[in-house]
Amino acid sequence: MPEELWRVLREEKDAREWEHPDCPWVFHREGKHIGSFRTAWKNACETVGLEGRLFHDLRRTGVRNLVRAGVPERVAMEISGHRTRSVFDRYNIVSEDDLKEAAKKQEKHLACHTSVTLEDISSLSLKKETRESPGFPSKNMVDRRGIEPRTYGLRVRCSTRLS
Repeated sequence: MPEELWRVLREEKDAREWEHPDCPWVFHREGKHIGSFRTAWKNACETVGLEGRLFHDLRRTGVRNLVRAGVPERVAMEISGHRTRSVFDRYNIVSEDDLKEAAKKQEKHLACHTSVTLEDISSLSLKKETRESPGFPSKNMVDRRGIEPRTYGLRVRCSTRLS
């Protein structure tokens, strides 16, 4: 357990023992037993205008916040207690905002690495490039416009033969 969390829990326990020395419960309301956690959670959510939220939603929020903060996913899995990648992926939900952010990052990347504009694309000839045409990138995989060319029947052959 992280040292800071341990310290906070210790402070809370000390405060509880000071204010309610006869209270044996970790979670309580003014030293009295909470009858039902679900009811208490529901009431708390209604009080702050978050009706219908589940306590378990906090785990999903925690996972998403860790990933968005740049914490490596493997570390986030350890923190959240997910043992398998498939279960972790159920919690690491991709939102519409995530997709928009990815598009912005790609746009920024392309702006720095290519000089293609919409005008360049619209002015491209629709003719088929051939190996002899000037637009065919013989030495580079990416031509001057930053667009990868056709492969002209390029095939990848795999061999498992060890020589």
